[in-house]
Order: sequence, then C-alpha cells, then structure tokens
Amino acid sequence: MTKIKAIIFDMDGVLIEAKDWHYEALNQALELFGYKISRYEHLVTFDGLPTKKKLEMLSMERGLPKGLHKFINHMKQIYTMEHVYMKCKPLFCHQYALSKLKSEGYKLALGSNSVRITIDMMLGKADLMKYMDFTLSNQDVKKSKPDPEIYNTAIVRLGFKPEECLIVEDNPNGVKAALASGANLLKVETVYDVNYQNIRNRINEIELNQKEVA
Repeated sequence: MTKIKAIIFDMDGVLIEAKDWHYEALNQALELFGYKISRYEHLVTFDGLPTKKKLEMLSMERGLPKGLHKFINHMKQIYTMEHVYMKCKPLFCHQYALSKLKSEGYKLALGSNSVRITIDMMLGKADLMKYMDFTLSNQDVKKSKPDPEIYNTAIVRLGFKPEECLIVEDNPNGVKAALASGANLLKVETVYDVNYQNIRNRINEIELNQKEVA
C-alpha cells in the first residue's frame, strides 16, 4: 500500500488569502495607463496565472502596449508588497495544521505562481516558512501553472512518487497542474478549508482507497 509522505501547498487562496491583493495590486498598476481587469474576468480567466501571463493576454485581447509590461509588473510587485505588509498575518488553523503534520513526519513544500520575493514575504508575515522543507516560485520553472512543471519539480526534489504526495489547490489552473503531475489532490474553496482535519481526512481517504485497490 502506498502511503502519503508529503503535502505540497499552493500559496494564494490556500495558505495566504492573497487573491484579492494580487487583483487589486495589478489593477492599481494597470490604472496608471487606463486599463482595468473586472472582478468577473479575474475569477473566470485570470485567477491563478502569473502577472507576466496576464499582461500578455491583455496585450493580445485589449492592445496593452508590450513596452509597458516591465514597468506594470514592477509597480504591481510594489503594490502587492504594500497589501502584504498591511494585511498578511498568521492564521491559527494553518499554524496548527502545518506544525502537527510536520510532527507526524510529513514533508511539506510549496509551489506557487508568485515570484520569490512575494513568497518569502508572505510566508514570513504568516509565520509559515519555518514549516516548509522548501518553496518553489515561478522563477524556479520555465512553465507556470496550469503546466505541471512546478509540481513535477517539487515531487522529484522530495524524492517521492507522485502517488505519495498530496497537493492542496484552490483555482482551476492550479488544479489542472496538480492532476497533470499524477499526485493526489485536495481542492479547497477558501484558506479556512486548509486545516488539519480536512487534510487528515483526505489522506485517510486516499490511503483507504489505495488499500482497497491493492
């Protein structure tokens, strides 16, 4: 029987309630040049994609000048950091879940479409970095989610088989990446769904199913 040995977390919308911060920060940067992404577009099309990809899509669909990408991306990172600094704080349900899983011997990792500086600051402010064996950003891979590269990379680095890993994700692009990696999936709706009991229940369910198959 295969046992779960590692849990790999997405960050935004999973460990950090940051989806709105990214949305608001990007719009702050876009509005400098008269552009804006609606809430509907964000939820249906852009959620979970890296800023670089979002800007490429806006250039194709709405004529955003490509020469502005670098500056908009830079401003978006600055605005994001302001949101993180003001709003990011530890959540007990995450502190408890990660510390308990760690004490039970599970390896813990993170794979996010965010850039490294954002990951380090958010996990630092949320006081979660100390539980992670390692973290991967979109700067550590060539292809971002929905491509599975970031999760494939994490699984190889952990030294386990995909079926020995559980990935916690919330948005369609992340879910596609998780499933394509061959790992098990726990899909959550909010950061509060990421708690010890939900993770434990999913691990038990996976291991029970594998036992029955065996």
